[in-house]
Amino acid sequence: MPKKIIERFMPKAETLRNHKHLRMFGTLLHKDNLWTLNRRSAPTAFAVGLFVAWIPMPFQMVLAAALAIVFNCNLPLAVALVWITNPVTMPFMFYAAYMLGAKILSHPPQEFAFEASWHWIEASVSTIGPPFLVGCLVLGAIFALIGYLLIKTLWKYSILLKWKSRNNHS
Repeated sequence: MPKKIIERFMPKAETLRNHKHLRMFGTLLHKDNLWTLNRRSAPTAFAVGLFVAWIPMPFQMVLAAALAIVFNCNLPLAVALVWITNPVTMPFMFYAAYMLGAKILSHPPQEFAFEASWHWIEASVSTIGPPFLVGCLVLGAIFALIGYLLIKTLWKYSILLKWKSRNNHS
């Protein structure tokens, strides 16, 4: 069951192999394990994708693809999960990351108004940057662990239900 649900939302292999930013991986994208969805590759892909979704950088898909190659997990799933970070969710996610990072580093939260400019980023790196990055890394690790454990558990539960159903029909 989880496999069918996950496959519905995954991008197609050919779409990703031909993506202009992912072509740099060349023949590494031809490894079969990167395109297989099974009980080992799915939880790891969830961990990779959810972790990268919290990394505040452009081209998260490229980082997710690189980590999927390194961890030999399902590349389409890892890449698709970074889309959790989008213009609608990003302000909430990154504000939560900043607040958590400020709490961890014992920094009093500072008032700020985001501006989409390089000048604002340079000026803010030293003030809100450290708590923001710490919060992003911690939340990325937490969500990666939760995603990994949740998918691993759901996959095992699904297999147990199949076996139970099979035994009942025998």
